[in-house]
Amino acid sequence: MLSVMRNRTYRRLFTAQVVALVGTGLAIVALSLLAHDIAGPGAPAVLGTALAIKMVAYVGTAPLVGALADRLPRRTLLVATDVTRAGVALALPFVTQVWQIYLLIFILQAASAVFTPAFQATIPEVLPDERDYTRALSFSRLAYDLESLFSPVLAAGLLTLVSSRWLFAGTAAGFLASASLVVSVALPRPAAPEHPGGARAKAALGTRLFRATPRLRALLALDLAVAATGAIVFVDTVVLVRDHFHRPDSALSLALGAYGAGSVATALLLPRLLHRAGDRTVMLTAARTLPVALVAVAALGAAAPSTWSWAAVLAVWALTGAACSAVLTPGGRVIRRSAAVSDLPAAFSARFSLSHGCWLLTYPLAGWLAAGAGLPVAAVVLGAVALAATLTAAVIWPAGDPDQLDHVHAGLEPGHPHLTGASPTRDGWRHRHHYAIDRYHPTWPSTGRAPSRS
Repeated sequence: MLSVMRNRTYRRLFTAQVVALVGTGLAIVALSLLAHDIAGPGAPAVLGTALAIKMVAYVGTAPLVGALADRLPRRTLLVATDVTRAGVALALPFVTQVWQIYLLIFILQAASAVFTPAFQATIPEVLPDERDYTRALSFSRLAYDLESLFSPVLAAGLLTLVSSRWLFAGTAAGFLASASLVVSVALPRPAAPEHPGGARAKAALGTRLFRATPRLRALLALDLAVAATGAIVFVDTVVLVRDHFHRPDSALSLALGAYGAGSVATALLLPRLLHRAGDRTVMLTAARTLPVALVAVAALGAAAPSTWSWAAVLAVWALTGAACSAVLTPGGRVIRRSAAVSDLPAAFSARFSLSHGCWLLTYPLAGWLAAGAGLPVAAVVLGAVALAATLTAAVIWPAGDPDQLDHVHAGLEPGHPHLTGASPTRDGWRHRHHYAIDRYHPTWPSTGRAPSRS
């Protein structure tokens, strides 16, 4: 697994990802405490709204990446967004009003909405071998997991020395370090676009890939299940810790660290699990755990606080982190199977935008329900959302789902380069190969032998 680190470009990009994530992790803790300091008992609603604004920035900005990724130097794009995020992080310690939180969060997350899918689309170009890319996905998930584990611990240590607002300085340092590492490597040129057209057509391409590909539609449903569960973790943990259990700030870091610990354990096991069971089995099995975890959260939130119930919260948070990791990590593999190399920026941007549209729904729902009706009600409602999303994914993702499909081209002339190896039939030209939506395959076959009108 460590062999992928021999690639110098990937090693530096991975390090850039890690240091930026540590800074982001500090910001999550600091933002929760900042919202509580400014709004008091109304912190869940403030935090839920701030995170909803984050999702608006993601949903609105990410599709532009697919349109611009092959027009702008990739390294320039990544560095510019890192510098922008660092500047916003330096401004956050001086916030005194709720509206200022909302404004700065929008700017910060709009920059992240450009950086993340562009970064994700760069990795398969740096590591074209499928095994290397799978290892890179595991390392990427591990980076997120270690951030969830390490950043709260680091935050807890820093909180003994400085106020919570100074945690944002660590966020800025992480973004600036990330920018310097990206500057230090030469990135490959993006592949020539598979789909001609202007910026608007390219921005819409990723959404069309998701709409036309069954496994990508299932991936979006699973993203909704994760969003329903994660919203409870990231929005309502501060209320559970401080208002229900009446524990100090360091306990918030401990709870989020438990979530990260479960995610780390899963990330270490995933390469072997994916090799044996495949993406669909691993992802759906993990997703079925999420509604169960939210039912447990509802029960713990309704029970009287005690030592055993606090320990149970930490265990449930660890289980939730493990399940979310098992659903999210293989997503890059699913996308890579479902798009041409030149279409990867559009596909990753669409996934980034659409999945965060799910968070746009669940973040405010978790915050407003917890503030208005209580945490147990919020957990039950979002548990129902997670269950419906998981069942939908199981139905629309074909059980076999082979990479190669038999199909017929009815609209290509004999001698066309794409028809190499195809056999003539009454309906056109039949052949079998890796199938993805592109100019020659505009629709998904209803069966492995349906015609492709191209």
